[in-house]
Amino acid sequence: MPACLIQSLSLLLFTLVASTPRLLTTAHYSSSAPFPSSSHNALSEWRSARATYYAAADPRDAVGGACGYGDLVKAGYGMATAGLSATLFERGRICGACFEVRCVEDLRWCIPGTSIIVTATNFCAPNYGFAADGGGHCNPPNSHFVLPIEAFEKIAIWKAGNMPIQYRRIKCRKEGGIRFTVDGSGIFMSVLISNVAGAGDVAEVKIKGSRTGWLPMGRNWGQNWHINTDLKNQPLAFEVTNSDGVTLTSYNVAPTNWNYGQTFEGKQFES
Repeated sequence: MPACLIQSLSLLLFTLVASTPRLLTTAHYSSSAPFPSSSHNALSEWRSARATYYAAADPRDAVGGACGYGDLVKAGYGMATAGLSATLFERGRICGACFEVRCVEDLRWCIPGTSIIVTATNFCAPNYGFAADGGGHCNPPNSHFVLPIEAFEKIAIWKAGNMPIQYRRIKCRKEGGIRFTVDGSGIFMSVLISNVAGAGDVAEVKIKGSRTGWLPMGRNWGQNWHINTDLKNQPLAFEVTNSDGVTLTSYNVAPTNWNYGQTFEGKQFES
């Protein structure tokens, strides 16, 4: 079995519970191109890794994976996404970060002068049935990306399989504001935070009702944050801090009559 198909079987998937339709039309990048150009400001130096891909017919095309974004097309991420090995995934803290990826070393398969921009949306689980230098591509300490084949083929010929690459963190560029999808029941509230520009990965979230002060939220998983408190019938404000320490505050994001299952838009970080 090809290495790319073996790897795809180990990619851990999580599917969000279906909710009521969102209130927003979502989009990821301001460019209409399916794979944005690498004109973003670099946040780190190039590092070495490897990459495999999953096929177009794979159900991962329709679900969001371990970061909780749900349907990636509806959420605006499309095929410009990546699943990351445990060494890179950081137990979900990296969700939403953007990377520039390019093919290196193997001149037989690389498409010269090309790179792609992808957002971390999923986790590539270790497969300890194989050695890290064998079929366990995502086993520690490997740095590994699993890409949709549409993204992989922008930088390499598909026959390459397990491909040496270079990657670097870059700033994320988004269209529109940060999106807050509110879910839960009773006093339990879960908020999915998506479409985050700047550093992209969220490190801290606070929420405020009209009758409360700022209340810290805990990371549930990926970019789902939660709190146990009754905030019904109060307009909601959010304070979001990126991994680079930059904080953005959005007031009156949700109106007094907000309901679970709705998505609201706040301000946006500079990119």
